[in-house]
Amino acid sequence: MDLEKLLWEENEKPLDRIVYDGGYARVFRTIGCIGDSLSSGEHESRDAEGNQGYHDFYDYSWGQYIARNAGIDVYNFSKGGMTAKCFMESFGEKCGAWTDAKKCQAYILALGVNDIYTKQVELGAVSDVDLEDYNNNKPTFAGYYAMIIQKLKAIQPDAKFFLVTLPNGVENLRGEEHAALLKEMAELFSNTYVIDLRTYSPKYDSDFKSKFFVGGHMNAAGYILTAQMITSYIDYIVRHNFKDFAQVGFIGTPYKYI
Repeated sequence: MDLEKLLWEENEKPLDRIVYDGGYARVFRTIGCIGDSLSSGEHESRDAEGNQGYHDFYDYSWGQYIARNAGIDVYNFSKGGMTAKCFMESFGEKCGAWTDAKKCQAYILALGVNDIYTKQVELGAVSDVDLEDYNNNKPTFAGYYAMIIQKLKAIQPDAKFFLVTLPNGVENLRGEEHAALLKEMAELFSNTYVIDLRTYSPKYDSDFKSKFFVGGHMNAAGYILTAQMITSYIDYIVRHNFKDFAQVGFIGTPYKYI
């Protein structure tokens, strides 16, 4: 066995190697997915009169595809239309994200579309974050987004966080600014990494959408593909930072190897 070739290749990029069983994302036994409709397996319908319907089918979410493929527990802390502000003010409590019963070893945050586009919330900056008391964060997307991380860190201090950028090809949503902010968040907080779909995902162009979307939301194949991208990216991060993940098994326990 050539361990070097097994684990990484020279000049490898995050999505060069696609895993179908979770890969090294399986170091986690519990993952929480915080997001909006695209994290909830939402399907868009249209009746004979042209009226649209929106349906969160959680079994079709990329989080549940990850759970089934990798054999781990994944919680959907997500809902169609979700924003960082709404999550902090009400939905986080409603879905049980703050409870000991549902605390996770890792969290994937996929928020921003509704905040920036639908609600047109001010993006903000990392300077909006009070590291001593998140209640003092400014009421911007950055402030609320950081609040989520800070509150979860208080519940599960050693948890790992993966921040998902808007995918390549999602235009007019200030995607570059959003991605830059998340990279700064990853520098601000420990145990935090960026899943940069803005740079490395396939382009969400008309051909892509003809295969993986129905209306403005993904179809089942699209959510499967997203699950593969998310787990492959986490697999890449773990393989390139093994020391960071050496004690994942202790997350949520009173033990460490000091």
